[in-house]
Amino acid sequence: MLRHPLLGRCVGDVSAVGITVAIMRLLHTSDWHLGRGLHGLDLHDAQRQFVSQVVHTVREHDVDAVLIAGDVFDRAVPPVPAVKLWAQALRELSALVPVIAISGNHDSAIRLGAASDLYRDGVHLCTSIDEVGTPVMLADEHGPVALYPIPFLDPDIARHALSETDEPLARSHAAVLDRAMQLVRSDLRPRTASNPATRSVVMAHAFVIAGVPPETSESERDIRVGGVDSVPSAVFAGVDYVALGHLHGAQRVEGERVRYSGSPLRYSFSETHQRKQVMLVDLDENGLAEVTPVELVQPREMAIVRDTLEQLLTSEAYERHIDSWVQVAVTDDERPADLRRRVVERFPRALSIRHEPVSGPLASHTPSHVRVPTAPDEVVASFVHYVTGGQITEAELAAFTEAYEFARTEQVGA
Repeated sequence: MLRHPLLGRCVGDVSAVGITVAIMRLLHTSDWHLGRGLHGLDLHDAQRQFVSQVVHTVREHDVDAVLIAGDVFDRAVPPVPAVKLWAQALRELSALVPVIAISGNHDSAIRLGAASDLYRDGVHLCTSIDEVGTPVMLADEHGPVALYPIPFLDPDIARHALSETDEPLARSHAAVLDRAMQLVRSDLRPRTASNPATRSVVMAHAFVIAGVPPETSESERDIRVGGVDSVPSAVFAGVDYVALGHLHGAQRVEGERVRYSGSPLRYSFSETHQRKQVMLVDLDENGLAEVTPVELVQPREMAIVRDTLEQLLTSEAYERHIDSWVQVAVTDDERPADLRRRVVERFPRALSIRHEPVSGPLASHTPSHVRVPTAPDEVVASFVHYVTGGQITEAELAAFTEAYEFARTEQVGA
């Protein structure tokens, strides 16, 4: 099976490459979140080990291209070690295969894409709305594979940039991604007409649903605009595979064809039971042939333990979590004396320690059965209720929503 580090080109005819492979195998990854920590714990070494696992996977499984479906970094201005690790990852991976990455909602598209024209051949960072509909062309012995990277599209920006008229598109993720896919299909249509063997892959960073809502995590940043964050999977009709990023749990959205690879590491305790994976995506002459998860080794086990302090300190049931990163909830009615010290002596790697009584004077403030609000409008409504005892008014919520979305748009454009 032939391999070549310069197999892909952002623009141009695939015939110019002059090299083919027996079957196209892509490695679907996303949500690296370089620079992110876990409850104050520095995860840089764990992220460095993940990059090494990706390089090893590329070599071991004869991968032809690596896809990174957004959120390379955890914030718009990442720390220096994270930037250096990203440079190392690009250097090592692009020496083996093409690397195609898009910006996510955590990334600064401008910063991530800066100087991308200076990268070596085989590195394709697609961060600009202007690039939507322009494929990275790959090939195997059956013919071309058109890979369309769609960066995260903030509706407040993309609805103007993608509109064909003076009127902006509807203010929603569904509207801007639908328009992006129109551009993809417009480019793909003549390619398949001239060569029916052409296969197609789309990369996108969004909250995509098909019937049952997908599994979410606390570590995912809310992307709602106008109270709506979802995109129907039907938007992606007409392509062989859709490599999604944004949700941190690996999961299918629409059969094998539309999938999230999930984040490589557990970035919150809500991800404790998630198996972290990357996806080997095989394309044959007919399109998608197989998707094979490759499990990633995690730096340490994680656990959520909840019991009285006496049980937590003495029960053999918790022995197996002593070396884990743990979130501890102590359920005694009264807060035990010297709580933190006693918990840490038992669980030296405890990252979160909470007092959550099941009865007693504080129980009404920490009901274990109530879902913790994570969406911005839910958080502010909960805060207003906690402070005033009343419900947030429509005017207050509208003012907050306007301020929040203005701040979020400013951050995206940073």
